[in-house]
Amino acid sequence: MVTLAQRIEELRTAKGLSRPALAAALGFPRTAIEKFETGRQTPTQDQQNKLASYFGVSLFYLRGETNDTTQMSDWMDGAFLDEPAPAPAPKRAVKPAASSGGEGGTMFDAFLTSKKFQEALRTAVLDTLRTPEGQEILAKAIRKELTNRQK
Repeated sequence: MVTLAQRIEELRTAKGLSRPALAAALGFPRTAIEKFETGRQTPTQDQQNKLASYFGVSLFYLRGETNDTTQMSDWMDGAFLDEPAPAPAPKRAVKPAASSGGEGGTMFDAFLTSKKFQEALRTAVLDTLRTPEGQEILAKAIRKELTNRQK
């Protein structure tokens, strides 16, 4: 199994960066990367998130827990699917509410389709999935899906 320290060094060297250059790029103290790579210090959760984001890998990959570099955000976007995404379901007709002030839907419909709301919801889901409870839910869902595929 690959350690977090080994993975950081592997990703850094693959990008051709020096330890101080990587530390500077991430806003870490100058000697932080050296400490991480030698195992003298473990990056905080925030530092791990910055490292994973910078290298475009999942936290699981960064920590050496998997060899799959897929990020959770890729899962949310469906990037892991081999088959094309299903066509969206046809929208149901919605009667405009008297108080909506607009055509074709309610204020709530407009709120749900706003980019700002969708981004906030996506961020909340990703933050939840990063918690231990979220990781357990995700692991159960993956086990269930793998079991269903084997049938």
